[in-house]
Amino acid sequence: MSLKDYLKSKLGTILLNTITLTTLSTFLLSVGNEFEVIMTIGITWITVLFIYIMYEYKKRKSYFEIIEKCVSNIDKKYLISEVLEVPPFVESIPYYYLLKKSSKSMREEINKEKSRLKDYKEYIEQWIHEVKTPISLIKLIEENNRTTKSSAVLMQLEEIDRYVEQALFYARSEDVDKDYLIKEISLKNCVNSAITRNKQGFILNNIDIEIDNIDKTVYSDSKWLEFILNQIIVNAIKYTNDKEPKVKVYAVDIKNGIKLIVEDNGIGIPKDEIDRVFEKGFTGNIGRVNSKSTGMGLYLCKKLCDKLGLLINIESEINNYTKVIITFPKGSFCKF
Repeated sequence: MSLKDYLKSKLGTILLNTITLTTLSTFLLSVGNEFEVIMTIGITWITVLFIYIMYEYKKRKSYFEIIEKCVSNIDKKYLISEVLEVPPFVESIPYYYLLKKSSKSMREEINKEKSRLKDYKEYIEQWIHEVKTPISLIKLIEENNRTTKSSAVLMQLEEIDRYVEQALFYARSEDVDKDYLIKEISLKNCVNSAITRNKQGFILNNIDIEIDNIDKTVYSDSKWLEFILNQIIVNAIKYTNDKEPKVKVYAVDIKNGIKLIVEDNGIGIPKDEIDRVFEKGFTGNIGRVNSKSTGMGLYLCKKLCDKLGLLINIESEINNYTKVIITFPKGSFCKF
């Protein structure tokens, strides 16, 4: 609150005192009082009024500075009324209690919404787990009754399974801290699991896979890391080059950790889109033309990497290559 704004709010008080002082001075002068006496009364009046206004301004400014400090120190700003004391100004007390009532009403609405979202999330998770069972059974039946079309059918089933899993991880992504366990894991096992899962895609598209220097250990959650790698490898297969397609997966030791790189020789990403690939729902011109992208895969990868403390970025050159780089930082609990 600035002094100028405060003086504007006290304009009525200042005007009333000015009129009263002028009236009193005129009366005293008319009844024969000396001008020096009237000047002394006027100066005293104005001084007392000035001191009073400045004191009240300092008092209010100090109080609002405390409020601003409280707001900056709490994560949930709508709880500000719970940490504030009753204001020392009589005219502010009714607003204080109105604020508390409003805050209480907001918390009740938030709790209702949280409960509704929790029920919806539980339903989604239950539905996903149930629908995975028939998908797995269809896969098993198809693998046991091979035909010339089996590979194509299995690839489409894997695509369905991937979208179902994507929905599950999206539902859980807000509470990832309650659903993962950081421990020492084999990077090689996670990479091999993701590649094996996409073997039909590699076979049908005649894609060569090259793996190098991944026999390392990192600290992460294997389930979440495999999901991230699966999304990246699926994209590498989806946008691969038609001539001599190849996907390379390799690790590089760096000063403060390990970089895992998934590189393809596919169609690449335009420079004006490279900074937006992790945005929710962003598909880019290539994704829209091919109608193969939902814009959720890389968004989830970035979100989960942030939660897991991993760095993810993309380098690409149109019609040449795309590299997705995951950096596992070397923390106080890590040994590479």
